[in-house]
Amino acid sequence: MDVKTFDEETKLFVSGVPQILTSEPCCVGIDEAGRGPVLGPMVYGICICPISMKTDLKELGVADSKTLTESKRDDLFKLIDSQTDGYLAWLVDIISPTYISNRMLERTKYNLNALSFDSAVRLVKHAIEQLHINVKELFIDTVGQPSSYQTKWESVFHDLDITVAAKADSLYPVVSAASICAKVARDRAVKSWKFVEGLEFSTDYGSGYPSDPNTKTWLASNMDQVFGFPQFVRFSWQTAATILDDKAVKVTWDDDDDGDSAKSQGNQSLLEFYSRPGENVEIARCHYFKERNLKTVSSL
Repeated sequence: MDVKTFDEETKLFVSGVPQILTSEPCCVGIDEAGRGPVLGPMVYGICICPISMKTDLKELGVADSKTLTESKRDDLFKLIDSQTDGYLAWLVDIISPTYISNRMLERTKYNLNALSFDSAVRLVKHAIEQLHINVKELFIDTVGQPSSYQTKWESVFHDLDITVAAKADSLYPVVSAASICAKVARDRAVKSWKFVEGLEFSTDYGSGYPSDPNTKTWLASNMDQVFGFPQFVRFSWQTAATILDDKAVKVTWDDDDDGDSAKSQGNQSLLEFYSRPGENVEIARCHYFKERNLKTVSSL
């Protein structure tokens, strides 16, 4: 998994796909890494295994990636990857910090839960529609209440047997494997991050979580007063927004003024261009229409 090539808003990485996955009924585990950090990408991962070989996957020793050391995760990922010419496959979707923040700050709100769901669905659809994998079961680590999240998944994949559970990465080996793939991909993306700003930045940023003192110190030390943060930072996170509010140059936008402020400056308020409910307002007509006795008609 060469994530050094990750330089886009989102990028899909796909392992090899053994033939057995297209012929035998398969189960898919789904999990994420990096949902909460203020730094770096979020990664969704899936692992795919024949239903008949779940025991073989369990015997690899996979476990919830959060309970494993980095070196152990790397070793287990190598084991998983070594079986992509045998009976396993994996896919990961790396979502950049800039993409996350831009989507979350759109005029029409697109929150992290929706972004997470869409990423996971995209991975499963790719496995079914593009790789032609014979998917029959989904095992998913929940986002929010398991029952409502399961209903949401069932509305997309009507014909699949779907299990949504809290702590699914510690309950189902196929989800454990997915969590390892996602976490390894995120770790590699963070370590090999290319700062497109062309400046040198310290890599002593701690875990990347908002509660980490090292992360807070890094954010405060690497913020430009005019341009803000490098693209490594999710600027929509409250931790980053607070630092910007405290330390960045203040900006006043012309359209920040409300109607009263406009009046006080001798300008018309936008509201004056609209009639009040029940008010009969005669609209002044252009002389071109008056001279030619042209009138508005509502029917022919």
